[in-house]
Amino acid sequence: MKYKGLSNKEVELSRQQHGSNAIPDSEPTTFWDEFKETFKDPMIRILLAIALLMIVMFFFGYAEIYEPLGTIIAVIIVAIVSAKTGVASDTKYRELKDSTEKDKCKAIREGVVTVIDVDDVVVGDKLLLQSGDKIPADGVLVGGSLRVDNSALNGEAEECKKTEADESFELADDITGDTFVDRHSLFRGAVVFDGEGILDVRKVGLSTMMGKMAEEMQEEEIDSPLKVKLGKLAHQISTFGYIAAIVIAILYMAHFIVVAGGVSAYFSMGIEKLVKDVVEAVSLAIVIIVCAVPEGLPLMISLVLMQNTSKMLAHNVLVRKAEGIETAGSINILFSDKTGTITKGQLEVVDFFLGDGSSIEIPHLAQHKDINELLELAIGKNTQSMFDSSHRVIGGNATDQALMKFLGEESFKRLDEDRTHQITAQQGFNSANKFSQVRIDSLGKTFYKGAPERLLAGATKYVAQNGEIKPIDKAALDKKIDELATKAMRVLAFGYSKQDLVENTINEDVVIIGLVGIRDDVRPEAKEAIHAVQHAGIQVVMITGDRLETAIAIAKDAGLLQNEKDMAISSAQLNEMSDDEVKRIIPSIRVIARALPTDKSRMVRLCQEMNLVVGMTGDGVNDSPALKRADVGFAMGSGTEAAKEAGEIVILDDNFKSIKDAIWYGRTIYHNILKFCKFQLVINVTAVVVSAIAPFFGIEEPLKVTHLLFVNLVMDGLAAIMLGNEPALEKYMYEKPRRRDENIVSREMMAQILIMGAWLTLLSFLYLKLPFFQNFFETPEQHLTGYFVLFIVSALFNGFNVRDDAFGIFKGLDENTGFLRVFFIIILVQAAIVNAPLIPLEIFKWIGNMFSCVPFGLQGWIVIILLSMTMIPVDMVRKLFLTRETKGVVEGQVERAV
Repeated sequence: MKYKGLSNKEVELSRQQHGSNAIPDSEPTTFWDEFKETFKDPMIRILLAIALLMIVMFFFGYAEIYEPLGTIIAVIIVAIVSAKTGVASDTKYRELKDSTEKDKCKAIREGVVTVIDVDDVVVGDKLLLQSGDKIPADGVLVGGSLRVDNSALNGEAEECKKTEADESFELADDITGDTFVDRHSLFRGAVVFDGEGILDVRKVGLSTMMGKMAEEMQEEEIDSPLKVKLGKLAHQISTFGYIAAIVIAILYMAHFIVVAGGVSAYFSMGIEKLVKDVVEAVSLAIVIIVCAVPEGLPLMISLVLMQNTSKMLAHNVLVRKAEGIETAGSINILFSDKTGTITKGQLEVVDFFLGDGSSIEIPHLAQHKDINELLELAIGKNTQSMFDSSHRVIGGNATDQALMKFLGEESFKRLDEDRTHQITAQQGFNSANKFSQVRIDSLGKTFYKGAPERLLAGATKYVAQNGEIKPIDKAALDKKIDELATKAMRVLAFGYSKQDLVENTINEDVVIIGLVGIRDDVRPEAKEAIHAVQHAGIQVVMITGDRLETAIAIAKDAGLLQNEKDMAISSAQLNEMSDDEVKRIIPSIRVIARALPTDKSRMVRLCQEMNLVVGMTGDGVNDSPALKRADVGFAMGSGTEAAKEAGEIVILDDNFKSIKDAIWYGRTIYHNILKFCKFQLVINVTAVVVSAIAPFFGIEEPLKVTHLLFVNLVMDGLAAIMLGNEPALEKYMYEKPRRRDENIVSREMMAQILIMGAWLTLLSFLYLKLPFFQNFFETPEQHLTGYFVLFIVSALFNGFNVRDDAFGIFKGLDENTGFLRVFFIIILVQAAIVNAPLIPLEIFKWIGNMFSCVPFGLQGWIVIILLSMTMIPVDMVRKLFLTRETKGVVEGQVERAV
């Protein structure tokens, strides 16, 4: 053996000097880390500040301890739910990762070829590489010759030839697109197509190109669009609450002064009166802040994300980070890798045609017996490829492997076991001849496989569909070949001669059996998914390492290039432009060819600077940095570990339909969050206004802090289940994408919140002040308890209103059975709280006291439910006048799309 390799002592010394070949995995998500992450949420911080303020008030004797305690419990529940969701998603991903066996390689050590773990490779190792092996480290080919598939590194499906180099050849430190395709350099992650060789390992672990990408992916991530929107909403709500609290507190103090008969008269009443009134004003301000801040919103979002994360597994979508699924619904622009994502990731025969240019559909080829038998011999007896015991195609180059799959395992085995038609002479393919040939004396034929220009140079006849031998239609054939060339297909011809095999020569009596078009073809489901995603208003850009002409042909087939405005551009052209120039053409770009990893990352950055929400799909190492930087990265399940580690979402079946489903469910989640916001903010607006104005009407605390905590925590936690499971609607895929900085509360949504809040406020004061309604209750305490029930039940009926922006508020209840279940559970819990004092146990009396509730009769319940039901017709009237135009536009879009 030429190479003895390293000794065990040298291996240890090399590992100490240059490090291990292991690329450290990201740290597993821990419950504690996820738990702490929750407290960075601005809404959570506001809640904790309120709780702290109420604790201070408690120590001064102006609040009950259960008021801040309820808020703190709510925050802890949110943190626990969020942490469990994050850990569950990460665990699913790691289970998927651990289910795959560790990569092995063949190292020459102590003069013997030994199979070792890839992680155990060190600098200086000599590794034996053979067909099908994945290259385990960066280095130089110092023995033999290989044909390598670099698609995991640069996105190019075409093979790259590598030849033996002198050991003095240096591996480049600065890797460019050209370094991948030089004559001698080999990189971790690439796969050997064919051949055998010896790799001299020069870089391992984090020093390899794959390792550097892994390090680059550790950079801090930008906030998700949902986090940005929620932060903005939290700021708006808290600002509204604080301003309202200060204004109302000041007005309240002014009210005391007016009642006292002026400033001098008021201050003459003594310091005790002043302190008492200030405390009352501050207490009212705190109530208003509690009213304004939606305590249930963080819990609702955590619950909705958790529910849908588990639901998406049924759609072959593994959500690694819960916010990723919502972000998917916000995408404006989706950058997609070509190889393995839009295309199948391997060469295959996609067209078969004859000497007259006519095609025969591949599934029907077996019906043409004469052609099929000759074609099987021309492929099966004239190839370097074969099926192994695991039913995989091995050996030969990418073209040979594509032809073997076209031939099929059954035909290959039949030909391999055939002892009648033995090969008597053969000549393999070489780049100078551009053909290979094989002689079978028992048939009296020499079979050829090669470039069409070589076989057609002297051929005049072909085998027709009926088996007859006919003259070649040169014009029709040339037209067909040119047509396939524009579609980026590689054409190969097959023929036979009755003369003996002559080395380096094609006989003049060649009869053309047929020709094939070969390429890495577009996935059929990818076409449909791209169409659906484009209808969702999302710009899809194919980004690939292929040459521009090939990329354009694939993009046209996939439906990406549809008119003259759609632009295909190369990496070189892109790099000649400034950032501002690129930003101007981004809306027109559909294809970027010859792309480097730096191009992908740059495009993601520029789009984010334009406030676009960016999605990136990919499966290779070269995609990893861009997957990490994008707002949401879709990694393919069959892709590299680096890609899966970088993405928020793993598409387990590599299917574009699953990406479309992820976008659809992402939009559904966002709509469900909006529904909840409308549901809760109507309650909050009403609570603020009623609590602020009621004292001026002589009503002290119509809503206690405990009432508000019940609304915001218990009721809204259950409402999260009610609205979080609303079904996905087709119309969501025909809406325009949202900008990153877009407000959660739109003008239409604000109109609904304010109008329904105003109606509930009016309803509240009519109930509280009109003697007519007081007559249905025996005592003022019962009447005030009735208001607590009215407030809750009115909000529940408004839950129907927010289910649909039009009039279909009862549609789809069969798909969300939890809605009615929770609706009645909340009413029953409310009835239990109101009637708790009737149960002769101390704890129930304590519950009644805590909520300041006393039981009341059936007629009071009937009046309250009838008043609460008015929420539905009032909102119907609002929709009739305010949403007619919007509804028409949306329905028109859906109708045109369908």
